[in-house]
Amino acid sequence: MRANPRASSVSRRSLLRAIGGGAAVSTLAGCGVPAAYIGPGERAAGDRSRRDRTLTFANWPLYIDTDDDDSTKRPSLDAFEKRTGIDVRYTEEINDNDEFFGKISPSLMNHQETGRDLIVISDWMCARFVRLGWVQEMDRSRQPNVTKYLDPLLRSPSFDPGRKNTVPWQSGITGIAYNKRKLGREIKHVSDLWDDDLKGRVTLLSGLDESFALLMQGDGVDITKWKADDFHAVCDRVEKLVASKHIRRFTGNDYIKDLSSGDVLACQAYSGDVIQLQADDPDIEFVVPEEGAELWAESLMIPNLARHKQNAEALIDYYYEPEVAADLAAWVNYVCPVPAARDILASSKDKELAALAEDPLIFPDDAMRKRLAIARDITSEERTEFAKRWNAIAGL
Repeated sequence: MRANPRASSVSRRSLLRAIGGGAAVSTLAGCGVPAAYIGPGERAAGDRSRRDRTLTFANWPLYIDTDDDDSTKRPSLDAFEKRTGIDVRYTEEINDNDEFFGKISPSLMNHQETGRDLIVISDWMCARFVRLGWVQEMDRSRQPNVTKYLDPLLRSPSFDPGRKNTVPWQSGITGIAYNKRKLGREIKHVSDLWDDDLKGRVTLLSGLDESFALLMQGDGVDITKWKADDFHAVCDRVEKLVASKHIRRFTGNDYIKDLSSGDVLACQAYSGDVIQLQADDPDIEFVVPEEGAELWAESLMIPNLARHKQNAEALIDYYYEPEVAADLAAWVNYVCPVPAARDILASSKDKELAALAEDPLIFPDDAMRKRLAIARDITSEERTEFAKRWNAIAGL
């Protein structure tokens, strides 16, 4: 583990916005899920893992530990390679879920290899892959650490009951961030965002999949089984708040600079980003509202026809060893999907690392956990209608 995890940490989401990641949306993804379902018997290819000790792993930028002196070195991956003899070809090619969907969907639809054995995408996009049968079911007999240590809150999302096809890489919370000193009061509820003293100083996330769940929770909706009427009720309210200029604008991760500058006093935010902000500005608070907040994950999947499935399963299980999970959590500062990693960090002689064990944005405490829920995904039948309405409100 590095000695000072926060000092040199950079928000992955912030970097992606800075370089333009997230701007592209594939035509294929944007017009709804294509009818290209692949049946269970057609998903596997001959596994070369035993004779070909390699693995191609596609991930997002800034989403793995690196060496302090040489950013091209990844200590946890290096340790896995040394232990197993498996050569990991690691690429940081995923900058946006829709963009990556557009990149590999032609191969998957046409029953061709993608050239990747392991990928990480957001769970709402994982849901699309699972529905289409574009991902292989994992062999849990080869993954005892996943079976033992995966956070119970993340074990059975509606799109993948029992997590047979996906395993969380990292998790996070969509809640509310605000400047407590400048606002001069606490925020405890989603409805507090609509108070008069915040008019013109509030932002919401622009992405449909990122924004709707928290707003529904503010209405008291159980987001694990929300209805279309719940979505439209949220849109009705937000439309009025936009018309009255209460909502300043809709953002990607650029809410960070607005919050830091004081142009915005409160906003929808991701827990991982706020950890970064708090290192420089302790007046920034992150809130899981009393009504609850959305717990999300970005998950590992083995796409159809991957030629090194057993190698991929071994790598996934390796990252579920508490010691390895602790190293990763100390670097990326998202919610760790391995609660047992908390004890590893807590026992560290390094005060910075030990403090991470007490950070509820990395290891949510019991009170916070009771207010977290995974939203049911937007179905392919709903997506076109809902995206059209939300994008019109958000000005997309």
